[in-house]
Amino acid sequence: MGADLNKNVSRIQTTYVEQQEYAEIASARKRKLVLRRLSVFFVFASLLSYLMISSHISQTDKLEAKLAQKKKLDHQLADLKKKESLLKEDIVKLNDDDYIGKLARKEYFFSKKDEVIFNIPDDNKEN
Repeated sequence: MGADLNKNVSRIQTTYVEQQEYAEIASARKRKLVLRRLSVFFVFASLLSYLMISSHISQTDKLEAKLAQKKKLDHQLADLKKKESLLKEDIVKLNDDDYIGKLARKEYFFSKKDEVIFNIPDDNKEN
């Protein structure tokens, strides 16, 4: 019965009704455009957010790797500086003739005239 009523009702063809219909059509178009713009904006914003977050995460990982590498290299530098200081001390000692003589007698078993060398093993080397 509701369908019969719609068929029997006629529309008024006035300029006001036409303006209202045009306004409804225009507002529907504007809503569609606004929804499209908002959806494009949200897609663009989400893509931009994803790129920024992934870039931040990758840079953080690279920074942590560089800091770990720096720490490792700092330890190596400290070790090398210790070795350098020991080598400089050896250079100073090797300029002394008495030290060279003691070193030759100890390491290479050279002896002075009428000197006897006894080799006593260290307890640390046996263990």
